[in-house]
Amino acid sequence: MAAKGAEGSNEPVEVLFALHSSFNLTDFAGPLEVLTTALHDKSDESSKAFNCTIAGSEDKIMSEQGVAIASQITYKEAYDRLSDFDVLIVVGGNHEAVLKGKLEPLPMITAFSELQVNDSSRERTLLSVCTGSLFLAEQGILSGLSATTHPDYMTKFEIVCSTAAQRNLQERTDVVEDARYVVNNLRFELGDEDENPYIRRKSDNNDRRPSNARKGSISFQGSNTRRESIARRAAMRLGGLRVITSGGVCAGLDAALYLVSILVDDGAANEVARVMQHEWIKGTVVDGLDV
Repeated sequence: MAAKGAEGSNEPVEVLFALHSSFNLTDFAGPLEVLTTALHDKSDESSKAFNCTIAGSEDKIMSEQGVAIASQITYKEAYDRLSDFDVLIVVGGNHEAVLKGKLEPLPMITAFSELQVNDSSRERTLLSVCTGSLFLAEQGILSGLSATTHPDYMTKFEIVCSTAAQRNLQERTDVVEDARYVVNNLRFELGDEDENPYIRRKSDNNDRRPSNARKGSISFQGSNTRRESIARRAAMRLGGLRVITSGGVCAGLDAALYLVSILVDDGAANEVARVMQHEWIKGTVVDGLDV
């Protein structure tokens, strides 16, 4: 198999789901369905675009809905293999217990972000779904970034973000209340910004025309091999770690579709949305930079 950084390589993107006790089932199952459905070639079922691994502290992790999900690796094994993963996904549910007990996936979030800071030669993404954003906020990941969460937990989210900023003497988080998802440290060819459908701000009227600027997987592959890309990524916040926070539950589907669009291509994301009979609602993208 060709190296992931090699142009033309269709090696699957490695995704790690870090689950905790009483996680929200749809926060997990929605993005999992999107990612496992995505193909590089819709006519070739073997061209899977993502390889998903589930980590948990126990053999079976019970969701708050009462459905148990079998973990594929332990957290210890996840830490040992952390550098193998391109994407870390954390979900919501039972956030009070996790925050109070400083439980997983909090340490995992920090370890993954530090991995990027210490080694910017690899393009990595951290994605939270629903109240999973509270975990990122608690660990100081969102300081100086823009982010969102479930609307019902916006006040709690703002408090956690503010407390973390004061504790760590860092910048505050720009909390976005009206977005399906928020993307920081965006990387792909922007082209004409006025025509690019992925640049979304609160002032936008959301009627931009589709752009041909997307480089999809070619951009992802090239970003791990071009020295200029690596140098520019290293200068970005968190070493260029792409940080995506999504709103409540079903907004995780939209964030996952966005992930497919940037790591595979638009066509693959639209095909997944068609198969799932889901209308993909775009989110907010900030700090766009072509590396």
